[in-house]
Amino acid sequence: MPKRRLPEKDFIWTPNFAYAVGLLVTDGNLSKSGRHITMRSAEIPMLETFKDCLGLKNKIGSTIRKDGHIHFRVQFGNVQFYDWLLKIGLTPAKSLTIGAIAVPDWVFPDYLRGVIDGDGNIQTYSDKYNYYKGRNYITQRLFIRIVSGSERHIIWLQNKIQCLVQLHGAIIKRPPIDEKHSPLWELKFAKKESMKLIDWIYYNPSVPCLQRKRDIAETALKIISEQKQKKYEFIN
Repeated sequence: MPKRRLPEKDFIWTPNFAYAVGLLVTDGNLSKSGRHITMRSAEIPMLETFKDCLGLKNKIGSTIRKDGHIHFRVQFGNVQFYDWLLKIGLTPAKSLTIGAIAVPDWVFPDYLRGVIDGDGNIQTYSDKYNYYKGRNYITQRLFIRIVSGSERHIIWLQNKIQCLVQLHGAIIKRPPIDEKHSPLWELKFAKKESMKLIDWIYYNPSVPCLQRKRDIAETALKIISEQKQKKYEFIN
């Protein structure tokens, strides 16, 4: 006789909980067993933060991939949490099919921070084009990118961000690397919108995050602020 599933349970949204859900949407996996949830990352600090956000005591395991890189994982079983994740929009084998996630607006910045820490990229570099033209200032470039195999999810993210914080970004389709792969979809924010997005998602010094990416973002903002001052002094 098959075991009865536990009754449905509604989990309470908190900023930490929303951040963990964002990580699961990008780097997590729901097994076909109907109870097991796995979070994977190449970075142990991310998994430690994930565990803290959900109050997990499970050990971090590791796997050596064919390319020689070590990937780490946290796996746990929770039927009620699994069913709740299904209810808000996650599915097994979600990478190409995931759409909207039922995240409350008030914790969406935390959810988005988890998505960026999982499948996002904060890129910054110094553009010396004007410097080489004889001007005495260098421009700091800044971009935020979010990548997904699901066009539906990227469109939903763009619409949600535009609705909540009036930032639009641009959607870019990346062609597949070969016949065995599907195209990827990228939501990209340029400098001005990235600066506003950073302020929005890192609204408090204590929010859970991948510190490495936060350091990149905050260093870029500091450099941009200093360069604005130098440019003002040059013009005046």
